[in-house]
Amino acid sequence: MESLRELYRIGVGPSSSHTMGPKFAAEKFLKKNPDAPSFRVTLFESLAATGKGHLTDWAVLSVLGEERTELIWKAEEKMPEHPNGMYFEALDADGGISDSWKVYSVGGGAIREEGAPALSAGVVYSLSTIADIMAHCEEKGITYWEYVVKCEGSEIWDFLREIWQVMDASLERGLDAEGVLPGSIGLRRQAKSYYRRTRLAGADMQFTGMTTAYALAVSEENAAGGKIVTAPTCGSCGIVPAVLKYLQRIHDLKENDIIRALATAGLFGNVIKTNASISGAEVGCQGEVGSACAMASAAATQLMGGTLRQIEYAAEMGLEHHLGLTCDPVDGLVQIPCIERNACAATRALARAQMSILSDGTHRIPFDEVVAVMRETGHDLPSLYRETSGGGLAKAYNSRCKR
Repeated sequence: MESLRELYRIGVGPSSSHTMGPKFAAEKFLKKNPDAPSFRVTLFESLAATGKGHLTDWAVLSVLGEERTELIWKAEEKMPEHPNGMYFEALDADGGISDSWKVYSVGGGAIREEGAPALSAGVVYSLSTIADIMAHCEEKGITYWEYVVKCEGSEIWDFLREIWQVMDASLERGLDAEGVLPGSIGLRRQAKSYYRRTRLAGADMQFTGMTTAYALAVSEENAAGGKIVTAPTCGSCGIVPAVLKYLQRIHDLKENDIIRALATAGLFGNVIKTNASISGAEVGCQGEVGSACAMASAAATQLMGGTLRQIEYAAEMGLEHHLGLTCDPVDGLVQIPCIERNACAATRALARAQMSILSDGTHRIPFDEVVAVMRETGHDLPSLYRETSGGGLAKAYNSRCKR
C-alpha cells in the first residue's frame, strides 16, 4: 500500500476526482509542454457527465488557459481503465498534435497514466489487508497507529498534524459561514443554524446536533470550493473531521490523540483504496461515504479505548451498511445528496463505534470481505448510479423541475 500522504490530500473542493485530479493532470501536462500554442482536452464518461457541476472545466482551464484550450465533452464514451478518463493534446501552430497523454482521475485527487501500475507512488506498507495487519499487531503487541509509524516513520506525525489543522480550520470556517452555495440549485448553508440551535437544545440533542453541524460545516466548505482534506475524497470530507471534533469536544482530547486516530482511520481507508476503490465514478458513493464512515468508525473506536478487534468490527459495520449506496448528485453538484449524506454517515460512525465497544469484537463477516463485496457491488452498479447524474435522485429532481 501507498503512504497516507497519497490518501489525505489538502486541496480545494468541490470534487477530488473531478476538480483536484484534473487540475493536477493539467499542471503535469503543462509542465511538459510549457510553450505549446494551444491545447485540446477530451473528457470522458463521468468526467464529462458531471464535470461542469463539479467544476472540471474550471480546473483544467485555470491551468492551461481558457483562450488557448478547447474542451471536448464525451459523456457517452469511455476509456478502458476508469470512468474518469482524460485525453490531453498539445497542438503546434498549424494545429498538429505535438504531444498527447491519456490519464485517469482515480479518486481522492490521485491521477494515473494509462497503463501505469495502480500503486504509482510506491509501496510503503508491505501488508495490504486488515486481517494481516491485525495479526501482525497482535503478534507484536502494537496498535494500528503504531503500525502506521513503523511503516511511515516518525515524520508522518508532522504530516498528520497539518492534516488535522486544515480539517479543523475548514470546520470552523463552515460553522461561521452563511448564504447560498454556488451552483444552479440555490442550496443554502445550514451548518451555522444547526450549531446555534444545538447549543440551545437539551442534552439529548447534543450528539446528533453537534455531529451534524460539524459534518455540514466541512461539506459546505467543500461545496463552496474551500480548502479541505480528502478523507478519503472531497465528497466525503466532512465525516472524519466531524467525528473527531465531536469526540475531542466531549472528552477533552489532546491533539496527539486526534493525530493517532487519523493514522488509524487512514490505514483502513488505505486498505479500501488498495483492494477496492474510493472513486464514486467507479463504485458509487459506497466508495466515498461508505469508506469515510468506516474510517471514522475505526478512529472513534480507538479514541473510546477499543481493542484491535473492536476497531476492525466498527470499521466493518461502517462500510457494510453503506453497500450499494449510489452516487447520483443533483445537477452534477457535490451538494444534494452529498452534504446531508456526510452528516448521516458521521452520526452512524459514532453509533457503530459505541456498538463495537459494547461487544467483544467478535463477528461473522470480516472487514476485508466487505471491502471485496463493495468492489464487486460497485462494478455491478449501472453507470447511471456511478456519478453521472443520469439516474436516481438526480433524475428525479430534473424530472420534477422540468414539469
